[in-house]
Amino acid sequence: MSEAATPGFGRPRIGVLSVQGAFAEHADLLTRVGAEPVDVRSPGDLEGLDAIVLPGGESTTLGLVAHESGLLDALRDLLAGGLPALGTCAGMIVLARETTGGAQPLLGGMDIVVRRNAFGRQRNSFETGLAVPAMGAEPVDAVFIRAPWIERAGAGVEVLAQYAGHGVAARQGDLMVTAFHPELSGERRFHEWLVTRARERREGAPERRQDRVRAQ
Repeated sequence: MSEAATPGFGRPRIGVLSVQGAFAEHADLLTRVGAEPVDVRSPGDLEGLDAIVLPGGESTTLGLVAHESGLLDALRDLLAGGLPALGTCAGMIVLARETTGGAQPLLGGMDIVVRRNAFGRQRNSFETGLAVPAMGAEPVDAVFIRAPWIERAGAGVEVLAQYAGHGVAARQGDLMVTAFHPELSGERRFHEWLVTRARERREGAPERRQDRVRAQ
């Protein structure tokens, strides 16, 4: 049994940005790996979260809606403060510092430049077994739908996987991105990673430690 599913560790509260895109599948997968998913549609929904998922969808629309609601600014502050995050497909784009396709609202949390729709449009979608050594020896079942790729990555970014010579998964500190949709294939390991980071963040908070001491 993985740490993410081990009883006794508690259920971290992990937000799923739910303004646009395929967010329900992420919430379902988070539940299965031991988290409490929280729909995030306004800045107030961010309160008390241990981590967040930025799902796939249409990155320009997602960014614009989040910007207009004030979510983008609130999320920037939380990410700067160390909130763990997982961005998939459009979520990878929104987490980037820049795209090759012109200006759009971005969080800029990860030092990557992303090319939108790099693998083609909807009709070019595909599924493949992808080697991601950081996630174990078993290949990842990766679903690519209008997928981006990483055009450039900064020195602090660890590119975790490549496809056709381009980065499609990366990690920088407590931020992870994938160009594909693990939630659509039932691939658990990326969400398990996020749950582990969320637990570490929660357990490391001074007020949480004080609560545990008083309870003993």
